[in-house]
Amino acid sequence: MAQTVLSAETGRRSPSDDGPALSGAPSETLLDFPDNRLLIDLCGGFDRNLAQVEHALGVQILRRGNVLAVHGEADAIDRAADALQALYRRLEQGRPVEPGDVDAALRFGAAPAPEPSKRGGPAPESQLEMFAGGRLEIRTRKKTVEPRTRTQRDYVKALFDNEMVFGIGPAGTGKTYLAVAVGVSMWLEGRVDRILLSRPAVEAGERLGFLPGDMKEKVDPYMQPLYDALNDLLPPGHVQKAIAEKKIEIAPLAFMRGRTLSNCFVVLDEAQNATEMQMKMFLTRLGEGGRMAITGDLTQVDLPRGVHSGLRQATRLLEGVKGVGLVRFAAEDVVRHPLVARIIEAYDREQGREQPYEQGRDRAPGRGYDRARPRNAAQEAADEAARETPGKREEGDASPG
Repeated sequence: MAQTVLSAETGRRSPSDDGPALSGAPSETLLDFPDNRLLIDLCGGFDRNLAQVEHALGVQILRRGNVLAVHGEADAIDRAADALQALYRRLEQGRPVEPGDVDAALRFGAAPAPEPSKRGGPAPESQLEMFAGGRLEIRTRKKTVEPRTRTQRDYVKALFDNEMVFGIGPAGTGKTYLAVAVGVSMWLEGRVDRILLSRPAVEAGERLGFLPGDMKEKVDPYMQPLYDALNDLLPPGHVQKAIAEKKIEIAPLAFMRGRTLSNCFVVLDEAQNATEMQMKMFLTRLGEGGRMAITGDLTQVDLPRGVHSGLRQATRLLEGVKGVGLVRFAAEDVVRHPLVARIIEAYDREQGREQPYEQGRDRAPGRGYDRARPRNAAQEAADEAARETPGKREEGDASPG
């Protein structure tokens, strides 16, 4: 059996016998970590982080003092060693290692190496190198947030550098959470006076009249993801206090008409469900000292048949405009759960389209990717009722006139 000793300090391997292990052959690698306190954090409570690596790669990891012995196939051992080294470097910098970080390190280690720069010079750092050494942080009162992927890092930089940023991509890539985090950070630093979070309250037309309760009770269930992000970034009680003082506002898109949003950080979530007219109305609300982040997934448009997404039109018209940033996420940027990325890829294959995010562009209208999604039973029933009572408007319809 070939034995390889790997120092986490140097990252250099020195074979202890005459030759390297053959690819795919069972072998062992010893990883030496000099700081026992950091090694405890690396292993996690009850060695949960090591178990996560073992389960993902099919290796066995044994701890011997300050050394981790990794057993398994040679390729899997290499990936495990790279991931553990990257996580250890994060700990050396005072950054925590959580289960999501372990998953990120494993996925980034499997990602292809970046292509060399066409202009010469050093090759761009890999996803794993950026994850281990990058230090772009968003500080809030409750926690410090940092981007995990290269696209997330570009997105955060764009949010700080541009007045308006579009974040386009699949669910679970952190588009909305990072935008809210940047908004909270800017608000705490005094760079903006308030935060406004918005989304289409009901996917197909914002028709709230048939729901029970007052307007807040009708809208709040659709705004809950935004409340969740705020509560994750600010201490208990701070969110409600800021809302009461009008420092933070959460409102449906239909209520933006006629306003000028100056010195305000505005986030529009689920923007793919804004119509072209609504999107134009929203974008023109930007006032002096204001910032806007618009996020959405163009594969999950829930607008009625024949109604076009304003997000698609806006990104087409505004890409390249000075002061406007556009960042596209891919399935590889999913950080919610590793299964989510596989689900997205499976749906893409089933629908018989190229990976639109990985291609870096959306399909043109009328080519499958842009078509209205099938209507569910509730929508069909509502349409049938409307046909039976022509000309009757829904009671309390809150959609803009």
